[in-house]
Formats: sequence, structure tokens, C-alpha cells
Amino acid sequence: MKKKPNVILFGIDSLRRDRMSSYGYKRLTTPHIDKFAEGGVLFENHFSPSIPTTPGYASMITGMDCFGTDVVALRHKGPLGDHVKTLPEILGENNYNTTCIGFTGNPSSRGFQKYLDYEGWKPDETGRCPKAENLNNIAIPELKRLSKEDKPFFLFLRHMDPHSPYLPPRPYERIFYDGDECDPTNHSLEELKKFKPFADFITSWLPKGCTDSDYVDAQYDGAVAYMDACIQNIFTTVETLGIEEETLIIITSDHGETLNEHGCWYDHHGLYEHNLVVPLILKYPGKLPAGRRFSEFSFIKDLMPTVLELLEIKTEINFDGRNLISLITGSNESFSMESEFYITECTWMRKHGWRTPEWKLIRSLEPDIHFKPEIELYNIFTDPKELINVAEKEPQIVNMLLGRMDAYITKREKETGRTNPMYTNLQWHGLDRGPFETSQEAYDSMYIGSISNAQQLQEKDKEKV
Repeated sequence: MKKKPNVILFGIDSLRRDRMSSYGYKRLTTPHIDKFAEGGVLFENHFSPSIPTTPGYASMITGMDCFGTDVVALRHKGPLGDHVKTLPEILGENNYNTTCIGFTGNPSSRGFQKYLDYEGWKPDETGRCPKAENLNNIAIPELKRLSKEDKPFFLFLRHMDPHSPYLPPRPYERIFYDGDECDPTNHSLEELKKFKPFADFITSWLPKGCTDSDYVDAQYDGAVAYMDACIQNIFTTVETLGIEEETLIIITSDHGETLNEHGCWYDHHGLYEHNLVVPLILKYPGKLPAGRRFSEFSFIKDLMPTVLELLEIKTEINFDGRNLISLITGSNESFSMESEFYITECTWMRKHGWRTPEWKLIRSLEPDIHFKPEIELYNIFTDPKELINVAEKEPQIVNMLLGRMDAYITKREKETGRTNPMYTNLQWHGLDRGPFETSQEAYDSMYIGSISNAQQLQEKDKEKV
């Protein structure tokens, strides 16, 4: 019996599509991924509708939306529910060896046979963190081990380079910046430094006296470029092992990132496009066409059914996500287009909304730490950076979108037999209390503080694994 294909999934954390040269960014941040994409298929409008990390990855590895996973919060309480099966669980049942690197202890990493970790947060003695090289030091030996087994393998890699703190090693920290990051006349970080919930955390990994937001943005781009170079090491190992033709390789992300935008500095909260739109590139020589790009909307929930189709593994699961193969191949099988969809976040704010090709509606379910209005409405066509809230000028559009969103919620609650998790996760903030009553209360209660605290938010059950 022929061995089934291997799978390598680069589930990169916090990678913005629009900061990748593969997707047209002006800076050459991802030359190796660009070359990789020439041999595969790239989706130009790929969305992660429920952010951040925990719900994003839950959808990625179950093929379900947030109603299906029942996960919407970063600080999700308890395990992933038994009503869903994960991709590593299904592959394990189909004689795969499965290894997860860099995602131990999160509810959404359930089902792997082996968990390995690396340093992806804290700086070394140089003040920098070679995150992707640290990952390679673990991943490449594991890849070589897996390739020698008689079984096919699933290797999941969670790169942390685009996740704050952005700490690319030299020379990557200055390949996109040649200014004075401590220029006293530059005031672009002043508002951040006044923002108590984040100020101590972010300034703890910036150079002392840093004033220039362009420098911080360049650290993000440099981190992406450094990661891209290290990912090429893994591509080279796959080639050297002679397993290119029998390995499906996927590059994607759980969500994007906010830079010096919307007052949500250097994190991934806020239901804006730079957080919702992520890359998706798949390469499988001989099975997928080379150099194809698709502009149709795709979603993080579509990945699992698509992977199982490529692996020719059948299940009885009724996925919320769609199989993208009929779109890729242009087969006669009908492909169900989705042009508008429900969006959620539960990180530092509890909000949901509705996105159409033209409009983005955002509604707060309780007062937020940024003192933003309850309703935000943006015309994505005329205002792609979502800078002008037109909710007060367009009440009819607001009501129309609220009606569509509420109808969808009712429909999905009926289909799943569960209440919308956005309504039941009232301790999403991790505090021993219910919803905030005022923005000031939220502002005074939410605080990151340090790199260690940020790391612990995502690895609460690490010691149990």
C-alpha cells in the first residue's frame, strides 16, 4: 500500500498578509516564500474571522467556525470540546506520526502525539531573539527523524517572529530602517507610552528612549524577513531528504497584527483588516497547480477539509469550512462562494461584527479599553485603512448589517444547539468578574506588564502536557 503524503503546516503566529512581498508589499520581506509560492497556489483574500490565537488555531485545525468550535477567547477556559475532532487526531487515526512545535499548552493544539518547544519570546544576551533559528534547531532534527519512519507525518510549526516582542537578530533589525530611533523631535510613540495597559510591556523590549514608530514597524518587517530566511532552511531540508514530491506544505497564519494603527499598538486586537486577512499558500507538486493565485474569499476554517481532500482521507464530519480543491482545479463540482461573514474578537476587547465586500460593521459587547464607540462602520472600498467611522452618517447601513448579523447568529445557534460563545464567555478577560461596565474600568483592569506575562496568556496548561 502506497504511503500517504506528508504534511508540513507553517502555522505562523501574527503574520500580516500585507507585509509580505508575496502579496505585493513594497519591501522584500519574504523572497523565499515568494519563490515557494511560484510552485504552488496562493489565496489573495484569506480571512481569519475569529481572532486571536486560540480561536484562530481552533478553526484552522478543526474546519469549524467559532460556533462549531465554541471557542472565541484567547483565555479560553477548559479544553477544546469533545464535539470536535482536530486534524492531528484524524491523521493519527490514519497511521500518521504527528508532531507540534511551539504550541504546547493551548487548548487548540489538542491531539498531537509529540510536543516540542523552543524559545520564541525572550531576548538572549544580545537583547535579540533568534526565534526562527531556535525553532529550526528543534524542527530540522525532528523533520529528519520523521522522514525515516515508515509512516507519513504531520509536522506543525508555529513561528513566533511576527508576534511581539519583535526581536530579529542582526542585521535584520536595521535592514528596513536607517534613521534615529531615539530622535527627541519624533513623537510618534507618545500616545502608546501613555497607554497604561500596554506601555510597560512594549517599551520593555524597545531600545531605551525609542521615539520612532517607524523603527518598531521595521522590527516587524525585519522579523518577517529573518523568519523567511530560516524557513528556507526547512525547504532545503525537505529537498535534501528527497521528499518534496510526497509532501504537502502549507503557509498560513492564525491572525494578522496591528502596528502603529487604530490605537491598538503592536498587538492583534481590533476587528480591522490587518488582523483579519492572513496568507494562505499551498504547495504539493503534481497534485496542485504551480503559480496560481485566487482572489475569491477563503477562510481559516477551509483549511482542514481541503487538506483531507488532498490526502484522500474520508471522514463523517460535516465541516463548516469548504473544500477549496474544486476552486483550485476548476472542476464541475460547485464551489460555494461566501462574500460576507461574521467576525469576532475576545482578547483585550469583546466585540463582534459583520463584513461584506463593501462594509465592515463592528459592535462592542461591553465597553473597551480604548474608549471606542459602541458601533463602528467603515466603507472598505473608499476607506481601505478603516480610518473614518461613518456609523452616525449611515444609520440605515448599520441597521441592515446588524440585521444580517443577528439573523446569522440565530441560524448558527439553531444549527449547533448552543448559544453564541460571544454571549457566554463573560470572563474572557481572565479576571474574576463579569463584563466591564465602563471603558475606564476596562482600562484600569487590563494590563500585560512583561514578556513573561504575555507568554503565559497562551500557555496556561503547558505544564500538563
